[in-house]
Amino acid sequence: MEPIAIVGIDCRFPGAPDTRAFWDLLMRSGDGVGEVPRLRWDAKEFHSPAGAPGRTNTTEGGFVSDPDAFDNEFFTISPREAAAMDPQQRLLLQCAWRAVEDAGLAPQRLAGSSTGVFVGIMGNEWAQLHLTDYDNVTAQIGSGNGYCMTANRISYHLDLKGPSLAVDTACSSSLVAVHLAANALLSEECDVALAGGVNVALTPALSIFYTQAGLSAPDGRCKPFSSEADGIGRGEGVGVVVLRRLKDALADGQRVYAVIRGTAVNQDGRSNGITAPNRWAQQDVLAAAYRRAGVEPSEVTFTEGHGTGTALGDMMEIRALGHHHAARTGKPLALGSVKGNLGHTEGAAGIAGLIKVALSLHNRVVPASRFAAKENPGLKLREHGIRLLKAPLRLPADGVVAGLSSFGMGGTNAHAVLESAPPAAVRPKARPQEQPSAAPAGIGAALFTLTAPAVPALRRNLLAQAEAAERRRVPVGALAWNSNQVKTGHRYRFAVGASEPAELVARLRAAADDPDLLARLAAAPTGRARTAFLYTGQGSQYPAMTAGLYRDSALYRSFLDEADAALLPHTGRSVRDLVLGGEEDVHLTRWTQPALFAVEYALGRTLAELGVRPDVLLGHSVGEYAAAVLAEALPLDAAARLIAARGALMQELPAGGGMLAVRAARETLEERVAGEPLVGVAAVNGPLATVLSGDLAVLERMEAELAAQGVRTRRLQVSHAFHSPLMEPMLERFAALAEEAGGGVPRIPVYSTVRGRLLDAEAGEAMDAAYWTEHISAPVLFADASLALLDDGASHVVEIGPRPVLSGMLRTLGGARTAPGPAHVHPVPAEEAGGRELADALAELYRGGVDPDWDAVYEERDRVPLPLAPYAFSDQHRYWAAHTPALGGAPAPRAEPALRPVAAAQEPASERPEPQATAVAVLDVARGRAEGPVARAAYEVVGAVGGYQPEELTSELRLYEDLGFDSVMVMELKNRLEKQLTGLGELTVQDLLPRLSTVGDLVGFLHEIGAAAPGQEERTA
Repeated sequence: MEPIAIVGIDCRFPGAPDTRAFWDLLMRSGDGVGEVPRLRWDAKEFHSPAGAPGRTNTTEGGFVSDPDAFDNEFFTISPREAAAMDPQQRLLLQCAWRAVEDAGLAPQRLAGSSTGVFVGIMGNEWAQLHLTDYDNVTAQIGSGNGYCMTANRISYHLDLKGPSLAVDTACSSSLVAVHLAANALLSEECDVALAGGVNVALTPALSIFYTQAGLSAPDGRCKPFSSEADGIGRGEGVGVVVLRRLKDALADGQRVYAVIRGTAVNQDGRSNGITAPNRWAQQDVLAAAYRRAGVEPSEVTFTEGHGTGTALGDMMEIRALGHHHAARTGKPLALGSVKGNLGHTEGAAGIAGLIKVALSLHNRVVPASRFAAKENPGLKLREHGIRLLKAPLRLPADGVVAGLSSFGMGGTNAHAVLESAPPAAVRPKARPQEQPSAAPAGIGAALFTLTAPAVPALRRNLLAQAEAAERRRVPVGALAWNSNQVKTGHRYRFAVGASEPAELVARLRAAADDPDLLARLAAAPTGRARTAFLYTGQGSQYPAMTAGLYRDSALYRSFLDEADAALLPHTGRSVRDLVLGGEEDVHLTRWTQPALFAVEYALGRTLAELGVRPDVLLGHSVGEYAAAVLAEALPLDAAARLIAARGALMQELPAGGGMLAVRAARETLEERVAGEPLVGVAAVNGPLATVLSGDLAVLERMEAELAAQGVRTRRLQVSHAFHSPLMEPMLERFAALAEEAGGGVPRIPVYSTVRGRLLDAEAGEAMDAAYWTEHISAPVLFADASLALLDDGASHVVEIGPRPVLSGMLRTLGGARTAPGPAHVHPVPAEEAGGRELADALAELYRGGVDPDWDAVYEERDRVPLPLAPYAFSDQHRYWAAHTPALGGAPAPRAEPALRPVAAAQEPASERPEPQATAVAVLDVARGRAEGPVARAAYEVVGAVGGYQPEELTSELRLYEDLGFDSVMVMELKNRLEKQLTGLGELTVQDLLPRLSTVGDLVGFLHEIGAAAPGQEERTA
């Protein structure tokens, strides 16, 4: 059969809350078995050492911790529905999410895909406890139970469209689920499959059954193939693996834990008892799996046995294995069983074994098997070509073949053959860019990102990532790139730059510990960012500008080099070398203008390559040249020729000109300038920020006159009178060059500082030769263009230049507006800025809703898949049965929310998130509430249907996205409203549905139709 890759794993087993802890438990031969928790049942009440009827001979077993904890808010499940759900469904939901993350995938990216879900499950004790309490069966109880729902819940909440099914073949259920998942992949029914198993022991029923059948170990421990073996010990657990066809995983550069070479399933048929193992069927299923895998039995290095520790079961399994391995001429088959660590996890037994084998192959060592030191002599292991794993078995790097058996109590047998992953997939090479570019990737720093549905969740996961990063020796770039790929999709976005792992750990911890800092480094964007690029003009230059960024960022280097190459034929020397060399000549106009153009072209192109694609552009004076290239109104070569000529021609003009900044309105100064042919208005930067330019002597006279009138002025340090009548001598020569260069209509909207408005692209308004010629002496209408840009509603303004200049002017212009202004982002905030500062700017944009092209942020060596710490779910909310099983026919429990807060600080009200559009919602209690009898009744009804306290509800909360309502709950809502309120008339669900966007909308609708609370009619009559 075609090989199947295991690309993601997550699990929870007794004594092992995650995959890392599970592997640690195995390697130290740990024991996950302990006393039956009081949450399940009173073990002493049901205990009888002699195994009396209705009793069990043990008080111990393998139990997972905190099975009642569930982060229902993460999955937008109401408390009432969460309380009704089988805890096996809850555990699987969280486990599936984390397994997908472990596969290097953001779970939201699977939404709408044909991904399949295959779950093995054996117990349904939650249903036994609740579906027999007929008076309290609700719609939520119905959907909260049933084998099918274990798989269907995952498909529903992750929006997966492929096959979704649960299978019960008793103890072999989850390995059969893996078999079905592999076949679905091979038939191309799906391209990704989630396969898993789950088992939670809620009653002592199976323990009593095992005791009465003579199968139960008194100490609750399985002792596989040991002379001490005396029966089964029950265990719990949940595990999920993510499967893909190996060729697809390799093509996508995914890490592969192990490869499934072949699987097989068969049945005992009629044997010497339906629950008795059948040696012949077991050896047949082994043969079928070997055949499908294309391997000989002698090629199998080790096998993870079923290994229940029962006399008959162990004997039959050894004989079946011996049939294939007794004639081995090399080393005997190594054999072990995870049941010695966990107990028999029943429906999850197959997935527990599969995960153990996959981790063994991945880590190149097979853990020793507990209780193997005293092997059962009656099994005659040597004669069957078998040895028990009494010590860890070191494995070669590749080519290792392993087996895995799982046999069902009713006779359904499964076996899988696995192999170590190809070396290239164990530690994948750097992944090439998804959209290859001619420019080399890399900004010279890492940008770590994390998303979560709420502020407390963000804080919790920041700490989890900090702890994991501190524990590992991994380059910060690889950590950050994987965070960008996987930890995405939720409402709150956190982003922070770092240059090394220790710095990243410190910044993550600092943000988690400081609410104010976290508020600055995280945000919840309400929609797509609308970004404007502002290109600075002359005066922002300085020696060695952007030298730090050129040093750090390969991406910026490539674009500055490109601009330099375009300029060189027209400047005669390298502008790049002049800039980076720190030469003072950068202040000479002939070099200032091409130098600024080169820097701004490189910055703009760098950001665009990083995925920050502007919606609008604005350039101040010479800043328009780089803006025009990005807008595709000018090709790079033409713009380079023009800007070089512009600077050189201006440098040739005679001295004697100057510029004067005046704190006065343009209209006031135009009257004064009208009679001065050698002076003009050069720039209008604000209502009281006008620049005059022209003959120096005239400016000195005007300066004195204005000072006498109390008008403040400031002389600007410039070489020439830019944007003035003194530019006239160069216009003809420049116009000729401009005609040759041409120019077109910008493809990105440009707010022109020549026109003071948006250029009309539909009318064909071009940045052509006439435009660039006029540009030289026309006033810079920055204020008019900027006010128009602000009216356009940009959410972020990115200043493209060697230092911030325009942002302050724009803030001043927008200061009188009531609407919030845009966020200002500075890729080069200071003269020494480098890659870290660019990363911080990109972080600000990401927090605001921009989705960068992450591959372009990192050099190829950093784009290597590696696992991050899994999502840390909240354990604040607890849901369990109201009563535990008891002797004497105690009434079945009711499935109502049982919230038990854990020992953790609650977030202050100021940190609670506001409800906004998001994939995952959280309950918000910080917003307003409608008042009055009808509103109070509505809150009570909504709370009763969803399981919320009325005081938790606010008007802004959305019934579907925030409170987890569905069509069944809407019907119940209608019925309860009709009982609670009067004046509703003939209310139908069709009437109600359009008015259920928020709780406040529902209250408004009730008022509109004249609803009243009982007694309200008399008071208002």
